[in-house]
Amino acid sequence: MPRRWLFADQLGPHFLDRRDQPVLLIESKAVFRRRAFHRQKAHLVLSALRHRAAELGDQAIFLRAETYRQALRRVPEPLEVCHPTSRVALDFVRGLDQVTVLPPRGFVTGLEEFADWADARRGALRMETFYRFAREHHRVLVDGAEPVGGRWSFDTDNRRPPPKGTERLDVPPPPMPREDDIDAEVRKDLDRWEREGIRFVGRDGPRRFPVTTREAQARLRHFLKHRLPHFGPYEDAMLAGDPWLAHSLLSSSFNLGLLDPMAAIRGAEQAYRKQGAPLPSVEGFVRQILGWRDFVWNLYWYFEPGYQRSNALGARASMPAWFRDLDADAVQAHCLSDVLADLRDHGWVHHIPRLMVLGNYALQRGWRPAEVVDFFHRSFVDGYDWVMTVNVIGMSQYADLGRMSTKPYAAGGSYINRMSDYCGGCRYDPKVRLGERACPFTAGYWAFLDRNRDRIPANARMARTMAQMNRLDDLDAVRDQEKRRSSKAP
Repeated sequence: MPRRWLFADQLGPHFLDRRDQPVLLIESKAVFRRRAFHRQKAHLVLSALRHRAAELGDQAIFLRAETYRQALRRVPEPLEVCHPTSRVALDFVRGLDQVTVLPPRGFVTGLEEFADWADARRGALRMETFYRFAREHHRVLVDGAEPVGGRWSFDTDNRRPPPKGTERLDVPPPPMPREDDIDAEVRKDLDRWEREGIRFVGRDGPRRFPVTTREAQARLRHFLKHRLPHFGPYEDAMLAGDPWLAHSLLSSSFNLGLLDPMAAIRGAEQAYRKQGAPLPSVEGFVRQILGWRDFVWNLYWYFEPGYQRSNALGARASMPAWFRDLDADAVQAHCLSDVLADLRDHGWVHHIPRLMVLGNYALQRGWRPAEVVDFFHRSFVDGYDWVMTVNVIGMSQYADLGRMSTKPYAAGGSYINRMSDYCGGCRYDPKVRLGERACPFTAGYWAFLDRNRDRIPANARMARTMAQMNRLDDLDAVRDQEKRRSSKAP
């Protein structure tokens, strides 16, 4: 049986055909020279790779080298590798002699299945439509030809703001892993790399995310039993004192390849059918994995390679250093400061702070989409090229003018005020768009729409907002105000 080369995001048992299959693992130091990753992301990747090598023992050849190519010179035998998760890596392995590239693993809907579905659409591609196709095709949460509960989506049930007067949800906390000697070795090596000039962002800290399949499965079991019932209603909520809320904290485990997504989907389905977990929560969790995760993975390969350079809104500003380096202390706006601090300290925030605080702010300020993609790729423990390209270009920054979303995900301070406890005590007022107390999100929202009024396609979802903007009598002053403070930390 050929030796299976596993990349550092292909570390689960489902990337092997047999339990005793010979394996190659490579740790490339050059990967960490190319961009300033979050320190905790670097730790997570290296720890996961080294833990997998320790699990496999003599079954694996584990090489540490400056580059992949240097390591491969020390492996004369033929290799096979599962389809990598980036175009750069795929081009690299396809150009190697004696390396066979296998179909992708670690996702549910295959590339050819998706392409057939997308080709038949002959128009804009929408996650909701794909999600229904995937549910039917893979027979998930269906009874006969109908969705369980009579609806394909319970998304409207899952948008509650946080309970008033509470600082934390009344939910059992997620189990945190215990560090071991491998983690200590990784931390020592990263300290040495920093002294050698390799740069990281964010703060080091105790490892909070799984690095082995056993750790990831334990977190999944705990989530399905204790946290899933609370997940749905508050999945879009934000609390300054509770960064985890009821989220699964499993995105990095899926993206490292530690968990088989279909096994997690079936586990959630069983939690509904056998343990009585609330259907809106179960469906919301399934939608994130079978729907959104598979959707952005497949779009990454379905769209043309140049998609990652899309910039249809003509955003030309550079991301300022305070944002790029996670300098939360430079920021006075409570929501943005808190989210940057959570990202700095944990390497993770959930999807709404990503989209409606970080991404929303970048969109309003007109930062180059490619820089925003790079920021999310580097700064998040679950960030990879495939997931961040489509999420940022298509959804967060609307740089493709709606090829995979119906409108820009821009919002003023009223949205943040409704879905969080951030605005209380903030020096800015979400209702004010002009003057010293003008909320940077509220003012930035109207300045963004004004700047892009001729670029954003007219549609029913935007018509009322654009008409409202045209009635603002202080729009010129708001636009000038936001130009003056565009690069300053708010």
